[in-house]
Amino acid sequence: MRSNWKIVLILFAAFLMLQNCKRNTSAKNYNDTYNSGTIATVADESFAPIVDAELYIFKNDNPKASPTVTYRTETDALRLLLNDSLRFAFLSREPNADERALFAKRNLPVVTRQFAIDAVAIIVNLASADTAITVDEIKKMLTGQAKSDRSIVFDNPNSSLVRYLKDFSGVSTFKQKNVYALKSNEEVIKYVGQHPEAIGITGFSWIDDPGKEYADAAAKVRVLAVKDEHSKTAPAQYFRPSQTTLYLKQYPLQRSLYLVNCTGRKGLGTGLELFIEGDKGQRIILRSGLLPTLIPERNIMIHSNKL
Repeated sequence: MRSNWKIVLILFAAFLMLQNCKRNTSAKNYNDTYNSGTIATVADESFAPIVDAELYIFKNDNPKASPTVTYRTETDALRLLLNDSLRFAFLSREPNADERALFAKRNLPVVTRQFAIDAVAIIVNLASADTAITVDEIKKMLTGQAKSDRSIVFDNPNSSLVRYLKDFSGVSTFKQKNVYALKSNEEVIKYVGQHPEAIGITGFSWIDDPGKEYADAAAKVRVLAVKDEHSKTAPAQYFRPSQTTLYLKQYPLQRSLYLVNCTGRKGLGTGLELFIEGDKGQRIILRSGLLPTLIPERNIMIHSNKL
């Protein structure tokens, strides 16, 4: 009888040792916290300006944290996420049902958060006489129904912007010779700045806050006002992209920005998520010209004493 108890005790001690080894292994594999450690992320390259700004301030506030970002087209970014190469992404859409099913097979919960709204800007050269355009005119140009030889350019053919334009115009591919993709938003701005007859389509953040590398080209283009003649509230009005027209849903060409956290645990990914959704992260978006999902409060003090 005593020997049986000894066997039970030995087995129980072995079980405790095994569990302790598992905990130690887990601790070695995951040594990050909300504000320290490393995490590799991937982002839709069309969101580079805002993602760069967010990560720069986050790392400045958290010196022990080292998040990195790889910029890819939307197609490639999703592929890295679905192949489990990376588990944190910045995208222009939420994972669909089929994609969520793949995450579920790996027992990875998918946390998706909308953190900003971007405008799709229509740009022309300053030498152009155009100042405005309608939604129907844009659709006709993209589908080849418009009688025009003007070049219409946008970024990479696998980008989220091209997917947006296909959904917007109701086509699966652009077959017209005068409608074509370049390699990046920066190239679109430079091309339009050099070609007076061209029309460019790009993310608003690239125009509103241009980088030094293409600031001269951005100064040579104009953002067109857009009218949605099918609008129920303002079918006769033209609107330029701004935080106000995005918030009031007056500017018709807009899309959401999402962060997708598939880490499945509380670590640096969660810390980054909370930062971007928090007051400072949303203020960064506000200063960028995009519309934050959560408008930061602004406190104003009124003094009764005369100055």
